[in-house]
Amino acid sequence: MSKFTKEMVDDYADKLLIGLTDEENKMVLDEFEIIDQQIDLINKIPDIDKVEPMTHCLDDFVYELREDEPEESVAIDELLQNCDDYEGREVVVPKVVG
Repeated sequence: MSKFTKEMVDDYADKLLIGLTDEENKMVLDEFEIIDQQIDLINKIPDIDKVEPMTHCLDDFVYELREDEPEESVAIDELLQNCDDYEGREVVVPKVVG
């Protein structure tokens, strides 16, 4: 795989609609260089291609699906008693975005 270039990072940033300064671009390139070094180090492990991929970090991981049975829930009127302000069935919260 080829190394990331400044132009590639700028192109991806433009596609994601985030503008990067030259300093931010260099920081991204430096981080990718570290990631590439780590991947190269992992690839040097002998016989790594013979290792079977894991589906879970624990060998004895067993899951059991439960039946999907409806359960009794708390009435909305009771829940709304915990709120400072509500209208109908909706909680009124302060506006946080201008």
